[in-house]
Amino acid sequence: MMQRLFFLVALVLFGSSSMARAEGLIVSISSSRVLINSSYVGADLTLFGSIERDGSSISRSGTYDVHLRVVGPAGNVIVREKERVWFIWTNQNRRRFGEMPGYLAVHTSRPLAEITSAPLRERFQLSLMDFVAARQPVGQSEGGPEGKDAVETKRFNEALIRLRQRDNLFQFVERGVVFLSPTLFRANINLPSTSPIGNYEATVTVYSEGAPVATQRTDFEVVKVGFESNVALAASQQSFYYGLATLVIAFLLGWLANFAFRRD
Repeated sequence: MMQRLFFLVALVLFGSSSMARAEGLIVSISSSRVLINSSYVGADLTLFGSIERDGSSISRSGTYDVHLRVVGPAGNVIVREKERVWFIWTNQNRRRFGEMPGYLAVHTSRPLAEITSAPLRERFQLSLMDFVAARQPVGQSEGGPEGKDAVETKRFNEALIRLRQRDNLFQFVERGVVFLSPTLFRANINLPSTSPIGNYEATVTVYSEGAPVATQRTDFEVVKVGFESNVALAASQQSFYYGLATLVIAFLLGWLANFAFRRD
């Protein structure tokens, strides 16, 4: 009898939870490919999003917040610390980061502290520091103390973020997500000319009353086209012939310059 009662209660709870649907989310980006040629100086993309509700969605008393994170191709990164020894600056400690994106941008509709709580911000890696801290340095500091020290780790994390922000490769845009209506929003994604080539993933998360209610992902790619693409392809796949052609071209240019500007 008790087993049947438990089964009926579980069935009712499961049915009610399936009926109470969360919001849907639709996102679209202005271009799925960014083309790099000889005149490339960077690109600006626009991401649009729409929060979909129907009659079975849970009723919300507050407004929505949006968090957008754009992550570029990842690779190993080494951060070196320089110290002055007498009159010479030398490399001392260094820290290696594994699978760190070459491009990272975070856009929010409001300050992060107003969107959700600190534990959730850290859990979902919403800020630049939380994202970097979740990818702890590999191994230990080389040429210095071990890398498990919290203060030392935080110092290198901050240095990595500062260096990438200087080159506009790490970006944090507070209020970079603009609501056009209560459920329609947009965000501008800026790619500098030094953005790495490869696939990029944009993750959009909608928050309500401090909790995530919908998530959607979209992607785009940055590729080389034209003559630059052919040169890069030849350098990587036909390195011997590429080097030989470079020597021949350098020799011919030197000979032509000597012929054109000789004094006699």
